[in-house]
Amino acid sequence: QVQLAESGGGLVQAGGSLRLSCAASGRPFSSYAMGWFCQAPGKEREFVAAITWSTWVTNYADSMRVRFTISRDLRNTVYLQMNDLKPDDTAIYYCAAKYITGARFDYWGQGTQVTVSS
Repeated sequence: QVQLAESGGGLVQAGGSLRLSCAASGRPFSSYAMGWFCQAPGKEREFVAAITWSTWVTNYADSMRVRFTISRDLRNTVYLQMNDLKPDDTAIYYCAAKYITGARFDYWGQGTQVTVSS
């Protein structure tokens, strides 16, 4: 059973930074890709970034590429470093996992709220 637990959200002023963490457990993740998604009020959930566990290869939504960085440690945690935050970044941020050849992310955390004040 894959379990994902996000942390690190909160309230920050525009221009500030936050680092979100996702602690993954339940199985070896060497054949998985991990991702971050966000859902703003009244909007669809959208892709932010992903990292392939074994190769460390990353990819980003074009609008997130400059200010956000996805990474992972050597154990079981995936991070999303968010810089120069804007009020439009206010959303619930979700961690997700999928088998590397899977078409979609199958496992989701509960989400962590990020609120950016102007």
